[in-house]
Amino acid sequence: MKNYILMLLLTVMPFSGIFAQEEEVKDKPVRAPFASGYLIDNQTTMIPIKGTLEFAIQHKFGTIENGKSDFFGIYAPAANIRLALDYVFFKNFQAGIGLSKERMYTDLNAKWTILEQTRENTIPVAVALYGVVAIDGRNESAFGTGKTWHSGEGKTEFDFNFPDRLSYFSQLIIGRKFNHWLSLQTGVSFTHYNLVDPEFDHDKIGLHFNGRINFSPQSSFIFNYDAPLKIQQISEQLEVPPHHQSNVSFGVEIATSTHAFQIYMGNSKGIIPQDIMMWNSNKFSWENLAFGFTITRIWNF
Repeated sequence: MKNYILMLLLTVMPFSGIFAQEEEVKDKPVRAPFASGYLIDNQTTMIPIKGTLEFAIQHKFGTIENGKSDFFGIYAPAANIRLALDYVFFKNFQAGIGLSKERMYTDLNAKWTILEQTRENTIPVAVALYGVVAIDGRNESAFGTGKTWHSGEGKTEFDFNFPDRLSYFSQLIIGRKFNHWLSLQTGVSFTHYNLVDPEFDHDKIGLHFNGRINFSPQSSFIFNYDAPLKIQQISEQLEVPPHHQSNVSFGVEIATSTHAFQIYMGNSKGIIPQDIMMWNSNKFSWENLAFGFTITRIWNF
């Protein structure tokens, strides 16, 4: 009898080990839905591994409307540039700081990927939250100090304080890698400026759509579309002022394991998201397009 029990145990134990191993196998996140945390003017749901430092250079030239006279905007004085550092403090959370030429912005930003898409579709999409606080660093005279503004109660003396320099951007991003060559994202955002001229609104809600289409192991076609919405319910004006123009950009990305280089054309001069959503006055047309590029480099510690 003991021999039969021993034979039964020896027969069952290998299979039980296999079953235990199968139960321990987890549905892992999809590989590289995007090559970088940056996609032209937008953020992706991707965050590198813990301990990663990312350096980004974002540059936009002037519009191409003057043609050869300023070499299609490359020599134009209206160029904008941003330098930024982002660090992944723990899994799926990064924070960073950036400096921009436009309005001399200093921005503090953070991104948290709440959900990662998995290979077996246990989780079908990636979900991330992104937020930016920007400080306008221009001289006080740029804000209209010394002016007397008209309000419903009569004339109001303009008293400038540090909070008047602040603006905010928050965004919910949802993305999905459909196959080895196509990744798409959509999102909704809220922008707020503490100080605007009386004819403008302080708040703006926007919709976003962007993506990447691979055409080789290292190269992709990339695009983004950012649309500020015209919503009467949040407008402070009797008539909703003309809403700002949508931002449309398209280009090519070349990526390696540590670098991503994107060159593109778009119709927005701004680089940080609240600047794009609130102040883009360029309609999408050939003469309003400008060349731009984004370079990212990561180091793991």
